[in-house]
Amino acid sequence: MTIYFEDLAVGASAETGKTITEADVLLFSAVSGDNNPVHLDQTYASTTPFETRIAHGMLTASLISGVIGTRLPGYGTVYLSQSTRFKAPVRIGETVTTRVTVEELIPEKKRVRLSTQCRVGDKVVLEGESLVIAPSRN
Repeated sequence: MTIYFEDLAVGASAETGKTITEADVLLFSAVSGDNNPVHLDQTYASTTPFETRIAHGMLTASLISGVIGTRLPGYGTVYLSQSTRFKAPVRIGETVTTRVTVEELIPEKKRVRLSTQCRVGDKVVLEGESLVIAPSRN
């Protein structure tokens, strides 16, 4: 799916949901090289303030890329930057709802500033902002 720059409007948004699985955490650990035991070892994780294993924060943040790259603006979008504030942990088995919203359109360079948010239920677990180049008809 692609929404061209010319068709975007401030306030437009897209949202997806993903349940974080054991496989997601193991694969992300393998790809990223982050084998912190808070993600992989229940015995260790039980001694932390989280009391159980949690997903990598960057695994949660990567869900934003999925929405931007496939829904808003969609195919052909180029990421320029991402700011992220982690607000709460995501546990294995929880469903993360990721939402991106158009905040500003910059026509000169076909850039789009998006607010980004991930929630588990009503709790915000991540918030931030992305800057992207949207596909254009021109």
